Amino acid sequence: MSLRRKRVAKNTPTHNGRSNQTEDDQRLGVSHIAPALLDVYTALSMVLGGCCSNVLVYEQLLLMNLQIGSALTFSQAVFVTALSLPSFLSFSSGGILPRLKSRQVPLTQWGLQVFVFTASSLLNNWSFAYNVPLPLQIVFRSAGRGLPISMIFGFVFLKKRYSIMQIVSVGIVTAGVVLATLSRTSSPTKATETSTFVLDHAEELRKYAIGVSMLVVSLICTGFLGLLQERTYRKYGPCWKEGVFYTHFLSLPAFIFLGADVKQGIASLSSPTSSTPALTAYLILLVNLFTQLFCVSGVNRLSSKVSSVSTNIGLTARKALSLCFSVWWFGNDWNSHLGIGACMVFIGSILYTFDVNTHTKRD
Repeated sequence: MSLRRKRVAKNTPTHNGRSNQTEDDQRLGVSHIAPALLDVYTALSMVLGGCCSNVLVYEQLLLMNLQIGSALTFSQAVFVTALSLPSFLSFSSGGILPRLKSRQVPLTQWGLQVFVFTASSLLNNWSFAYNVPLPLQIVFRSAGRGLPISMIFGFVFLKKRYSIMQIVSVGIVTAGVVLATLSRTSSPTKATETSTFVLDHAEELRKYAIGVSMLVVSLICTGFLGLLQERTYRKYGPCWKEGVFYTHFLSLPAFIFLGADVKQGIASLSSPTSSTPALTAYLILLVNLFTQLFCVSGVNRLSSKVSSVSTNIGLTARKALSLCFSVWWFGNDWNSHLGIGACMVFIGSILYTFDVNTHTKRD
């Protein structure tokens, strides 16, 4: 009888044992949660700091030359490729030259993404040469991935279904973009309406329409790119570092056809007619490249650590801050139409995001 009691006592966990196990679980949980939170905050800091700084430096470059778009896109592609390349090289013992490591995603899958990504980047940067202010571009890009265009693509290609709140939110975003776009199309006043002024105003509106058309096509490309990335990561897993490298690396041959534009943009930084010294201009370009790298890395890193809902909230906050900085720091044109349109875009984006979060929790 006593032997049986000893066995039961031996097999029965004591209160102290449960307490020690609980403490160990808590320590284990903290040791896992702390680095994860630090990683998320680091990614968010890279998004807010890197992307907002990039917008400020970007506008400084535009003040030097509105037609620097091709040169800037090319410089960013070269810079990101050069810094990412060592991570994708392997050195074999028998060979002299290094080789690219085996890919998680087939090269053909990156091809279409490269075309869409390059077209979107070039159109965004070219639009500034057609009287499109930076605040309007920020509004357009705020309505990009995940909202109007992505909803249409998701409905047609992925057979997704959306709630009434999501549809209403996208309607608010679309109306905000239209209102912000129309903020610069006011007609000349009667007091200043002369034939020369009317002709100049008509020419400005024509260029503005071309620039807005570029942003619309870029918006479509962005939505399509989001669809391609969603399909790729769903099939091959989260391989965003590989995506960042190959979308920049494979875009370089496209600039063979844009050599004149690239050369003109680079040369403008050291032009004798420029009010900015050449050394300062190239330093500004270098800062733009570093902040672009931080921004892209932060967005992709944040996407891999948190849900797409949380990522969208972070990106919306970043774009709102960028818009405020652009208007405050550089004194860009601002009127009630643009302000109301921007608010509609941001509010619609937040409503859409929270509705997605609600449906995700229910599912």
